[in-house]
This record gives sequence, C-alpha cells and structure tokens, in this order.
Amino acid sequence: MEYSHSHNDNIKLGNAFKIGITINIIFVIAEALSGYFSNSMALIADAGHNLSDVLALVFSWIAVILSQRQPTLKFTYGFRRSTILVALLNTILLLVAVSFILYETVLRLRKPVEINAYNVMIVAAIGIGVNAFTAWLFIKGKKNDLNIRSAFVHFVADALVSLGVVIGGIIMTFTGIQLIDSLVSFAIIAVILYSSYNLLIDSVNLALDAVPENIKIEVVRDYFANLPEVAGVHDLHIWSLGTTDAALTVHLTTCISTNVGFISSIQHHLHEKFKIEHSTIQVEFGDMEDCGNKF
Repeated sequence: MEYSHSHNDNIKLGNAFKIGITINIIFVIAEALSGYFSNSMALIADAGHNLSDVLALVFSWIAVILSQRQPTLKFTYGFRRSTILVALLNTILLLVAVSFILYETVLRLRKPVEINAYNVMIVAAIGIGVNAFTAWLFIKGKKNDLNIRSAFVHFVADALVSLGVVIGGIIMTFTGIQLIDSLVSFAIIAVILYSSYNLLIDSVNLALDAVPENIKIEVVRDYFANLPEVAGVHDLHIWSLGTTDAALTVHLTTCISTNVGFISSIQHHLHEKFKIEHSTIQVEFGDMEDCGNKF
C-alpha cells in the first residue's frame, strides 16, 4: 500500500528550485567577477562553493522529477532511489569544492596580492541575502526529504560563509592585514566539511538500505508484537525507496483468523505513525510455537 505527496506540494517545490537556481546562477557569476577584479581569494572561493551548490540544486531538482515518474516493468519501484544517489552526489560536490578552495588559498598565501576589502564586504553581504532566501525556499521540505535537507544545509552554510567573508572584509579594512582573506578561505573549508559530514553518512546509509533515521525499528516491532491478533513477528525489514519514501516488509504469525481489513488497518497505522508509505505484510495462521508464547 502506498501514499503519495500532493500535486500542489510538487508544484511549490518545483517553483522553489526554479527560483533558487536562477538567482544563484546570477549571483555566482557576479561574485566570481567581483572576486577576480578585487583580487579576493575569499570571494572567488565563495563563488566556487556557491557554484557547487547551484549544481547540487540542479541535480536535486532532476532527482525530484525522476522520483515522480511512474514505475515501469523494469523499474518496478519507479525512480525514487535516484534521490538518494543525488544526495550522495551533492555531498561529493562539497568535498570537491573543498579541494579547489584549499589549492587556491595555498597558492595565494605564497603570492599575496592587494585586495579591495570594500568590494569584498559589499558582495559578500549580498551573498548572505541570496543564500538565506534560497535556504528559506526549502525550509518546509527539509524535515521529510534528505535531498531537500541537503539543499537547505548547503545554502545555510553558504549564508554563514558569506557572513564570514563580510567580517573578514571589515577586519581587512581597519587593519590592512591581507592575510585575513586567506584565513577566511580556510574557515570556509571548515564550514563545508562540517556541513557535509552528516549528509555523507546519511546518504551512504540510505544507499545501503539502512533503516531511515526517523524510524525506530524496535518501536515498529513492538507495535506488531502488541497487536492482539499477532503471535509472532519475523523477517521485519525497513528501508528507503528514496529520500522521502520508506518501505517495509514483515511476516506475521497469528492465532486468530484475520481478513483484509486487518492488513489495511496496519498499513494505515504504519503510514500515520511511522510515515511508511509502502508496506507488504505476509500473514500466516496457526504456528503452534508462537501461539504458545503469545497465549
């Protein structure tokens, strides 16, 4: 039994992706040019970081579109697991951005240049607004979808990074210490690593069919075991079909005759309490060993 998200939610999410991608592409171009003409490695690094997030946003949107496609005879669950792969790819993009920023920052340390701190402050301040607004676009969907949470975390991190660049620009303006620009770049690296760690772990877990973080399998097992009709619970498996949808299979032994209504009520409860959209329940009547333990 499956439950699906509303059409209106999909439209709103699609609009969020369109708006987020458009404004961030414009800002990345503007920030990269400003960084080049201002000789600011911090701005260039931040632009590279933002570019990786724009690409991640594009991939996330593609994954959401694929996840809504109907199942086929070959892909009987549809393409929802593509959202897991894209969430993993997003995290890898962050790590690639780290390598780029580190390399460029080390080069700049060896060959320091004069930096236009005023331009750094202005552009980075705009970046705070752009990234904060983009994160806000996805704030509603982040609780139920790892892919959306990935996008949300990306842009929250970007807003914080931009704030750090502004602070660095202020310090350079009043002290004239050009080394601050490189130190801000190293701070960006730390922020990226911190924000990507949990996403990487979650993505790998989902890719390996681990039980979703928001579901406690012990609680689900106890729910089955405490049903009056159920004498035994076997072969309980819970995994993710995508970053939003969970699936379950279980073998239940009963000592009381049941009907289709029994299974339907369980599926409804699994959806309402545990957010499990797809459940397959096998019921077997009359295992004497289990019945002896239950009654």
